[in-house]
This record gives sequence, structure tokens and C-alpha cells, in this order.
Amino acid sequence: MTMLLAGCSGAADDPGGAEKRDASTRASASPDPGGGTGSGPSPEESLVPDPARLPKTRAEARDLIERVIAGPDSFGPGVVKRSPYESDPATWPVLGEDCVWQQQKPAYSVLATLTRSFELPAEQGKGPVRLGAVVTVHRTREDAAWEMAESLEESMRCPTQQLREGEQIGSMIAGALLVGEGMQATSEDSLSELGQYRSSELGGPHHYFWQQAQTLQFTVAVTGKGAKGRTEREIDDLVLHAQGTMLARLDSAIEKQS
Repeated sequence: MTMLLAGCSGAADDPGGAEKRDASTRASASPDPGGGTGSGPSPEESLVPDPARLPKTRAEARDLIERVIAGPDSFGPGVVKRSPYESDPATWPVLGEDCVWQQQKPAYSVLATLTRSFELPAEQGKGPVRLGAVVTVHRTREDAAWEMAESLEESMRCPTQQLREGEQIGSMIAGALLVGEGMQATSEDSLSELGQYRSSELGGPHHYFWQQAQTLQFTVAVTGKGAKGRTEREIDDLVLHAQGTMLARLDSAIEKQS
């Protein structure tokens, strides 16, 4: 069953195109390693993890993240690294009670986490697309599931959020799909957020799309923030392509070898 949670923002960035988007359907059907979105077998049916390949220490978790996390080519042609490219591994983003994101020490449940930042540069008539990828390795599967639940709760609690100074997302709509629901067959759990992005540098509102998936003790997430002249589908496709790439890499990194 699909769960849609619509938040009413009191800010000036009320929905312009958030309603009636077909992106929510595309978001729930992440691309498979071959680039399609077919239903296929579920991870629980096709993925048999090797216990020896599941990280148990911080060093092992960091090594796996390096093998799984997206690089510029994971999004498609033209995407480049932004500066700073990688986050401080001793921190991770936390949404405060005031709906402002801040960097804090990772929770005890986190073995390792890493965020990378990217950009599809501006071109004639089109602004730059800001992109991000995150991989987090938890100690247990239950810890990863709790992160997913908390992420969904955050969308309900804070339909308008401040990302950093001069950046805000609002008019958030979130959806959750467990494996087997709505053709979702690439992870145990999948979350998607659609909204509007405003920036003191890039103006707005522009399209905002975030997707996060959980398999076993792992979560992977991708963010896309639009700009002038960029279509919703353009942003969505960048996010879905990188998400599919990371999930395929994760499966390959932990799957039991025949």
C-alpha cells in the first residue's frame, strides 16, 4: 500500500507543480541495474547476502561505502563534483525541532556514513542542478529501518525545512513503498519526497526530489534540487539513475558468491 503524506506549508512556497506529478510513480519504481523499472523478483527473493561480507566494524563499513556510493558518472553525462565533495565522516545531517538541518555526531547505531555533493553545471537557458548522494551503514537491520521511519516522520513534522543558510525546501509530499508494493522491487523499503526548492542564489521555487532506500543494515539516498529551465523529469531521472546504480553496487558488494 502506498502512503502519501501531504504537508501544508505556511511559507510562501506553496505548491505550484507538486500536485498531479507522475514523478511519484517513477520514484516508487527505481531503475534496476539494466535501466528498467520492471517489477522483477524482490530483494528478499533474489538477494542472498553473505554474512562474511556484511560489515561489522567502522573500517569495514567505510570500505563498503567507498565501493557503493555514487560518483559523477552514476548520474549520467555532464555531472561533476562540487566543492566540498565529501562530508566529514564524523558527522551526519540531523533535522532539528526547529526544522533546520544541522551536522551532528552520528548516532550510536551508525557504523559509518558519507555524503557526496555533485552538480550538473549551468548551460544556455538552464541553471545548475545540485545533487547529493548518501550511504549509511548501520549496526543492524532494525537500526536502518528506524532511520527510514524517522525520515518519513520528518516529512510530516516539517513540511518546510531549511537545508542550510539561504536554502529552503517546502510544500513537501512524501511516499513510502515496502518491497512488492507498486512495482517496488529494488529494496526492502523505499521513501520519496517531492517538494519545492528555493535558494538565495538560484531563486525558485524549483523542483525538489529526494529518494532513500533501505536493504538490510544499509540506507542509500539521493537528492536533486532543480533550477531555472530544468524540467521535473530531468531532475527525477538524475536521482533515479544514481539511486539504481548504488543499489546495484550494494547488492554486488554483499551478495553471496555462487
